[in-house]
Amino acid sequence: MHYEGNIIRPPSESNSILLQVTVGCSHNKCTFCGTYAGERFKIKPDAIIKEDINFAAQYCRRQRRVFLCDGDALIIPMRRLLFILTAIKKELPWVTRVGAYANAKSLKMKTVEELQELRSHGLGILYMGLESGDDVTLKKIKKGASSKTMIAMGRKAKNAGIKLSLTVLLGLAGRSRSLQHAEATGYVLSAIDPDYIGALSLMLIPGTPLNRDYEEGEFTLLNADEMLRELRAMISATHLSHGLFHANHASNYLPIRARLPKDKTSTLELIDKALSGGIELRPEWVRAL
Repeated sequence: MHYEGNIIRPPSESNSILLQVTVGCSHNKCTFCGTYAGERFKIKPDAIIKEDINFAAQYCRRQRRVFLCDGDALIIPMRRLLFILTAIKKELPWVTRVGAYANAKSLKMKTVEELQELRSHGLGILYMGLESGDDVTLKKIKKGASSKTMIAMGRKAKNAGIKLSLTVLLGLAGRSRSLQHAEATGYVLSAIDPDYIGALSLMLIPGTPLNRDYEEGEFTLLNADEMLRELRAMISATHLSHGLFHANHASNYLPIRARLPKDKTSTLELIDKALSGGIELRPEWVRAL
């Protein structure tokens, strides 16, 4: 496989064939993220991608899923995306699902009909970083999209029949807007009604603008209890028809896996128990990105 730079993938794609079709992130401006710092975004040549698919055909016959790396594979023009998906279907006929990262910009560039065509060629799930539903926070972290746009683009993916997984970031608004961030995020999640939600807890990365704000006293990082209170408020404000809410990432203090709305009450009770000291939290030295 021809890998360049940092390769990232969702936790749920840990056993997938990681096919790198782009390098870096098409946005690459979020103040909390240092994954692609200084890296110029590009789409890899078709010949290299095809060569990697052929490699997977020979050496990756046990994996049943493919994940298109890196930061935003959906930004690739339709013709080239269809070429990639067609090659996967032809050379890797045992693969049952292809996944990719997406953002509001790339979803805006595709029509519902185009997304449906991608789905018919094997694209089964998109992962989008919502981060927050609070417009003040979204603007401050330079996400490049408003909550209204996030809702519209998330609904577009859902209307095309593609499964949608959203990521939210606890602690991103700091202490001053913690509750607003939590409740607004719950509202946006409810409006999109995704299949999956993954909540991570903010861990500051040296060299990022947000970390500089922290060092200069302009941003306050939440402690463990504050993160849990924010998580509780977010789950309380989230109303899904039938979705999974995960907060079991290594960055989180309290692992949670809840089917909403069925597990909502028991999950809130679990958080309350942790806040009262009845459950031991994940220690700082174990937490990781």
